[in-house]
Amino acid sequence: MALTKADLVDTLYEKVGFSKKEATDLVELVFSTLKQKLSEGKKVKISGFGNFVVREKRSRVGRNPQTGKQIEITARRVLTFRPSQVLRSQVNTALDGRPITPDSARGIEGSGASMKDRAEVNRRPSGSGSEPE
Repeated sequence: MALTKADLVDTLYEKVGFSKKEATDLVELVFSTLKQKLSEGKKVKISGFGNFVVREKRSRVGRNPQTGKQIEITARRVLTFRPSQVLRSQVNTALDGRPITPDSARGIEGSGASMKDRAEVNRRPSGSGSEPE
């Protein structure tokens, strides 16, 4: 489930004690300030969270993949987000405090799966159509 502006308003209302109107005004003010600064081409740095950066992309020649015809891709501005090390670390840590491993991401770790079960998950088809012996 995605976090919405309404969720942020509710959190401010419940945890900080702002009225719903004050919380709504604060959330709107924060987002309008972020949008304004980014539309001006400024970098937005939020400590412990990350950086929003507007990059200028030049026009370039591309190809229509269906026809192969060359087309010009116009110059534009793109918004990028680079998470901070703090956020990156928090996202990549499992809920119980252990780092996420490839096995835990597949739901194998701690599930009582045997080494054979783990091998089955990690086995890749050879491409020849026959199963390995």
